[in-house]
Amino acid sequence: MQPLPTRKLGFFFSDHHRWLLQHLQRRLRNHADAEDTAADTFCQMLMARVDPDSIEQPRAYLATIARRLIFDRHRRRKLETAYLERLALLPEAVAPSPEEQLQLIEALVAIDRAIDGLPMVVKATFLYSQLDGLSYVAIAHKLGLSERTVSRYMKQALRQCYLSEAAP
Repeated sequence: MQPLPTRKLGFFFSDHHRWLLQHLQRRLRNHADAEDTAADTFCQMLMARVDPDSIEQPRAYLATIARRLIFDRHRRRKLETAYLERLALLPEAVAPSPEEQLQLIEALVAIDRAIDGLPMVVKATFLYSQLDGLSYVAIAHKLGLSERTVSRYMKQALRQCYLSEAAP
């Protein structure tokens, strides 16, 4: 016999999966993406160990999770596209292998998540330093900031990265 929470989640899934899938198909206009997002939504719920009985508005709850997943997927695709466009400018001899490309995209997504929520100028400062290898002087010149401000922004971004790593 299945444990009670698993059975509850199974009932919750059967009660709301069809609605969520239809909701996502209207929003995404792509059946495969809608199915992936619906599955990911229920996986998030499972990983969070949420008791389905504690959810007062199941459709709103599921729609909120799905909306966040859609946003994350869209952001990831934008990052991948930008990365692949820059990669296309490299000579083939120095271009990374497909495996390295995937690792680099994963790293970019992790960096993007880590610095999410920071002001754009702080993000730009961090990215110029860490990805482009610019000195604080060069960043200050490029962004029209003082070196001291660049240093302060770097501390802020590095702290955010540290905190995102430390979070469960």
